[in-house]
Amino acid sequence: MKILSVVGARPQFVKLSPVAHALAAAGHEHVIVHTGQHYDAALSDVFFADLGIDRPDVNLHVGSGSHAEQTGAMLPGLERAMLDHRPDWVLVYGDTNSTVAAALAAVKIHQPVAHLEAGLRSFNRRMPEEHNRVMTDHAADLLLAPTAVAVEHLRSEGLADRTVLVGDVMTDVLYRVRDEVVREGAPAVAAPEGDYLVATIHRAENTDDPERLGAIVGALASLPRPVLLLAHPRLRDRAAAAGIDLTAGAVTVLEPQPYPTLVALVARSSGVVTDSGGLQKEAFLLRVPCTTLRRETEWVETVELGWNVLDGDLTDVAGHALRPTPPATDAAPYGDGHAAEQVVAALTEALPA
Repeated sequence: MKILSVVGARPQFVKLSPVAHALAAAGHEHVIVHTGQHYDAALSDVFFADLGIDRPDVNLHVGSGSHAEQTGAMLPGLERAMLDHRPDWVLVYGDTNSTVAAALAAVKIHQPVAHLEAGLRSFNRRMPEEHNRVMTDHAADLLLAPTAVAVEHLRSEGLADRTVLVGDVMTDVLYRVRDEVVREGAPAVAAPEGDYLVATIHRAENTDDPERLGAIVGALASLPRPVLLLAHPRLRDRAAAAGIDLTAGAVTVLEPQPYPTLVALVARSSGVVTDSGGLQKEAFLLRVPCTTLRRETEWVETVELGWNVLDGDLTDVAGHALRPTPPATDAAPYGDGHAAEQVVAALTEALPA
């Protein structure tokens, strides 16, 4: 079986890692296409090395641009890669422009498409990611759902016959990296002694409105314990354009970190403040309280179990961020760390004739 994976952004590299290892272990051929959506080395190249992924077979180097420019720029190169390699499956990940572009390119030339992390819904149609994931799910031939909630969403949209519950592959890689960090020690990074918070802000809804961005940075700056802000290039650009000082008060700005360092920082922190979907879940899996600066989340289980609080209106960022650790739980809504093996099994079982 030949699989062609399309990735382009940091969360997709994390998801790709366990799938790549599982495909190799099963003896399948795997072609990796990197669209270049994230082209900064700290968000791209380093992840392949840190997660033990082979270098991409194809890199389209599309770079930045509007949603239309970026998505359109990917299509010709994706089509060429698919025609050159003629895989049994085009495997797309998550909810980025790379995801929907790859799905569109594939269905136009009748290449079977499987969507990993299918069925997630925020029900916020102002989010570009929501449109990407819905359109991809309805175009794809096989829907690899991470949770029971995602399966129910797909069933309600009439897609049950294409859906397989496989678990969450990000759980696989986080558990592996967590165990490596414990065994080998955390990579060196400047972290304060005692309690500290880890923060990431990158979504357009939080970065593109200068008033809202200023309120978020002000809330972080006023916290009574150190805040390590892992600053995405989008955040730096928007803050600079708005004249907002990211280093004010309690905040120390760091570059985006290699994944093992991120895991180590979060695991040792007293809390996370973020608008990232992946980091909400990673915090839960590491049993670290999370405050999400959004009005909704795709990972509703983190809220229902008490480890995540939504504060999209910025009503009490400090109160939420400094809250006590929730009661312990052994709930495992995202699987047991073997989702990638289930993905390979599902792809094999549904292999087109």
